[in-house]
Amino acid sequence: MSSHSAPPHLGARVPGQAVIEELLALQGKVPPRSTLQRILGVSPLSAESSPWYRGALGELVVGEILENLGPEWLVLHAVPVGAGSSDIDHVLIGPAGVFTINTKNHSGQSVWVAGRTLMVAGRKTRHLYNAAHEAARASKLLTAAAGLPVKVTAVVVIVEPKTLTIKARPEQAVVVTDAQLARWLRRSSPVLAWAELARISGVAVQPGTWHKRPAAQNDPQLLQQNFDALRHLVVQARRRRAAWALGVPAVTLLALMNGASLGAAILHRLAGH
Repeated sequence: MSSHSAPPHLGARVPGQAVIEELLALQGKVPPRSTLQRILGVSPLSAESSPWYRGALGELVVGEILENLGPEWLVLHAVPVGAGSSDIDHVLIGPAGVFTINTKNHSGQSVWVAGRTLMVAGRKTRHLYNAAHEAARASKLLTAAAGLPVKVTAVVVIVEPKTLTIKARPEQAVVVTDAQLARWLRRSSPVLAWAELARISGVAVQPGTWHKRPAAQNDPQLLQQNFDALRHLVVQARRRRAAWALGVPAVTLLALMNGASLGAAILHRLAGH
């Protein structure tokens, strides 16, 4: 049986689906780890796939938060948009309005926001601009499909930052952490009548509303299973590295017994992914 199918609507997609597809495609090119690499806890991720893995984790965190908002909210994940491979991380539709949510996994990093600037660890990003462009695009597409004006609010969700400093109100998008997201949404005032909500939701779930040439989709559940299997290997490797780090004297002894070159190679591996 093929793993590709055309879902009846976009609600069948899982959080991070587009990112997971790219991640697994990249991982398919990575040679299997050797026995020694597995013992030492070398990460199964390559330098190319690591950022995609972090991105997938971020989208899964935010996706779970959105799924728990309640039945009055429609949540769509990894919505293919345009004519190419672009997607919107999450589209959220409820009494408080329509939102496009751009997830950024900057765990452990300091984030600073003011006006049109969002910096991560002191470096400027395009997060606000990209989020605003995404919302404007969604507004245009939903307005055309629903036949009524659809305002869309751009939201950037920063996942598990070390700090989030809002020095001045961002001009192009709302910026919140994953811990603040649900509370902020629930406190938002209702702006859509039920008739409007139903009409917008009805067109939002249709792939043709967003993409000029909707393609057959990978099986979302199979993708999720494959990602979970990879995640298990990554976590297992991290735990083994931690165990080795606690046993550094044993590595030193191994170096003396087997030669400095092997000891150096092991220490190099421990310092890697």
